[in-house]
Amino acid sequence: MPKIIILPHEELCPEGTMFEVEPGVSICDAALAHDVEIEHACEKSCACTTCHVYVREGLDSLPEASDEEEDMLDKAWGVDPDSRLSCQAIVQDEDLVVEIPKYTINQVSENH
Repeated sequence: MPKIIILPHEELCPEGTMFEVEPGVSICDAALAHDVEIEHACEKSCACTTCHVYVREGLDSLPEASDEEEDMLDKAWGVDPDSRLSCQAIVQDEDLVVEIPKYTINQVSENH
């Protein structure tokens, strides 16, 4: 089974963590199942950017981002080439190293 390594995040995962996941699960669902309370204001429907993450290793193993995801990422804070919405990034057979950004834009509650 592939592993996800979550790099330390001051609020959500101060020590960082690592866990195994079944292929076919989103990064967001895997994180939530392992007590990493990543935001997901739109209930994982690709309608906000609160679950934005950086996939620092293993990005090429993920299915390509949809046009809808790319459009949402255009609105995310701090986007870089490793950016994905964790609710849309489906784990395949390779390990991933994931960094949760320090800031997110909660477009649902901020009415953007």
